[in-house]
Amino acid sequence: MPTTQTSPDLAAVTERQQQTWSSGNFAKVASRIVLSSELLADAADLHAGWRVLDVACGTGNAAIAAARAGAHVVGIDYVPQLLADAEARSRAEGLDAEFRVGDIQHLPVPDGSFDAVLSVFGSMFAPDHRRTAAEIVRAARPGGIVGLASWTPDGFVGDMFRVISTFVPPPAGVSSPLLWGTLPHLDDLFGNAIATAESVEQTCTFRFASAEEFVAFFRRWYGPTFKAFEALDPAGRDQLAAELTDLARRWDRYGGSENAVALPSAYLQTVITLR
Repeated sequence: MPTTQTSPDLAAVTERQQQTWSSGNFAKVASRIVLSSELLADAADLHAGWRVLDVACGTGNAAIAAARAGAHVVGIDYVPQLLADAEARSRAEGLDAEFRVGDIQHLPVPDGSFDAVLSVFGSMFAPDHRRTAAEIVRAARPGGIVGLASWTPDGFVGDMFRVISTFVPPPAGVSSPLLWGTLPHLDDLFGNAIATAESVEQTCTFRFASAEEFVAFFRRWYGPTFKAFEALDPAGRDQLAAELTDLARRWDRYGGSENAVALPSAYLQTVITLR
């Protein structure tokens, strides 16, 4: 008999994701990926005086990088505690940045109101990829800049999510966030809005005293990993911890020559000039 495939309830998925990113403490993880935002802000050639939007901004890494370049910055995220952290960081440096609660799929900003829109490991996690891309384009002025940093499917973080998904499957019918780390998907999403685009693969290296410390860190602080462990019974938690530990050892740049591990995590850095 033929089967009917229903579309996922994206609003419900978004609500669950908001709860996921509110768990743990992403500020701990964000502090280890600051360099990616600085590199993206530099690659986007942000002009002092520009209005810059950082979407799914988390604790404000990209917003702060843009504000340090002299831009007038707005950061938007749907986790209030992360925005409070971003505000505190910005205030400590006396930067020109404000932070607002909002969903990247429904940005609370007027059309064409920013010279540049940035997202570092943020936009990729919105369940509705096409709407997210459309909102990014809508927020930027004609001829504006879009700067994105997204984990690649074949990098360490991509492998980490694959391991987790064998224990806790992702929502049915929702496209993988890792597609944002591929050129064909970005071309498909932004399509005719692109005047020019330049992508380069970059590496963010996570460093820990041991593979076990890596697992403990992500298990405690990183929302998706926190929620995955929470969803499992004790035996499942032990098995997931063991597989993530093995994953870290396989990816360790030091090759097991010492206890410490360095985990090179590939991501795609893309700068788009809009039509």
